[in-house]
Amino acid sequence: MTTTAPHLLGNFAPVPDELTVTELSVTGSVPPELTGWYLRNGPNPREAASAHWFLGDGMVHGVRLEGGRAAAYRNRWVRTASFTRGARPYDEHGNHDLTAGVANTHVVRHAGRTLALVESSHPYELDCRPGHELDTIGAYDFNGRLHTPMTAHPKTCPTTGELHFFGYGGLTAPYLTYHRADAAGELTVSRPIDIPAHTMMHDFQLTSAHVVFMDLPVVFDLAKARAGAPGMPYTWTPDHGARLGVLRRDDPHGAVRWFEIQPCYVFHTLGAHEEAAGQRLVLHVIRWDRLGDGVDVNGHGSLWRWTIDLAAGSVREEQLDDRSTEFPRIDDRLTGLPHRHGHTSTAKGPDGGAIHRYDLRAGTVTSHLFGSGRTPGEASFVPADDTPGGPGWLMAYVHDAATDRSDLVILDADRLADPPVASVHLPRRVPSGFHGNWLPDA
Repeated sequence: MTTTAPHLLGNFAPVPDELTVTELSVTGSVPPELTGWYLRNGPNPREAASAHWFLGDGMVHGVRLEGGRAAAYRNRWVRTASFTRGARPYDEHGNHDLTAGVANTHVVRHAGRTLALVESSHPYELDCRPGHELDTIGAYDFNGRLHTPMTAHPKTCPTTGELHFFGYGGLTAPYLTYHRADAAGELTVSRPIDIPAHTMMHDFQLTSAHVVFMDLPVVFDLAKARAGAPGMPYTWTPDHGARLGVLRRDDPHGAVRWFEIQPCYVFHTLGAHEEAAGQRLVLHVIRWDRLGDGVDVNGHGSLWRWTIDLAAGSVREEQLDDRSTEFPRIDDRLTGLPHRHGHTSTAKGPDGGAIHRYDLRAGTVTSHLFGSGRTPGEASFVPADDTPGGPGWLMAYVHDAATDRSDLVILDADRLADPPVASVHLPRRVPSGFHGNWLPDA
């Protein structure tokens, strides 16, 4: 008897087609200041089958807001080389096709380009011109300069406008390369970093003067990859150890200092900043005690703080909250800088799904509870004015199991427990997915 995998059931199941629907109904009032697209990426396997939730073909779901109106909903598969012609990452000779990926994890904007990202390949550029929204332009390699995959979690420095990112993986060393593109989109730094094995490195962090990498014990298993074993070809390997690598931004080709921590895994970091004249780096992360082999995610992550003492050569590890939560976000204008608030999502709890606002200074949490059967995805922060860390909204897709439909919910970040400012009712459900952003027209 054939059993359907859990990542293909319920709201994890893919939708079968692409839609364009205009003039959506709204409960509440869409803030009139908002004109642009909310875009969110996620896996949506075209053949309605994939070996792991992380491996489905990318589909971007977008809602267009215009001056108080919910003007349109559109969803489009990202037409990668894997999607259009079945390209595979490696041929029989071990050659790596960096255009062969599913582009299913994030969607960001840099230097006027909108990029759909997955960490195993090059990004894919999307067309956001009127009438072409979310059409795929093609793979993007920074004018021929990018020769590794690109992380799905790049960081834009709010001071310089530079985009910091990395590529990891491969069958041979170097297993990690740090990259930097300037505000105009030109790739200016590509620097290999020596690590002993190909470990799954999903995210990293940026401060005003440092870059911090995470070498954690989820290690690539070539035998699993060759055998086509279920799940992802990675194995939880605590003997590999866990450590944080610190690189000075003003010396991108200089030495990386490594700091050991307790074995764990981190998919996503909330934010990082510097204290004590740059001698302490403070990172907030969603820490998992471990992952199952094949990247089994049956456990849960919770909010922790890591403080790297550069002078003492040590790391202090502190759990800040024990609730199950993921998908952390801040006001991106404070990337690498001190920030008071962070936001996370909980898919299921005693009162249904929730979005949380952590006050990292006061040590308090405010939550918006959606009720039984309503499940939020990642909540992106949308600024209401030009003040970093100031007022704003949180946007997230929320699935309702009772109707099997989804809404784009807009919450007041400063009054999170209040009813939504607006709920934009979508013509279909948006499958559970990963990351996205509000991309204003301006």
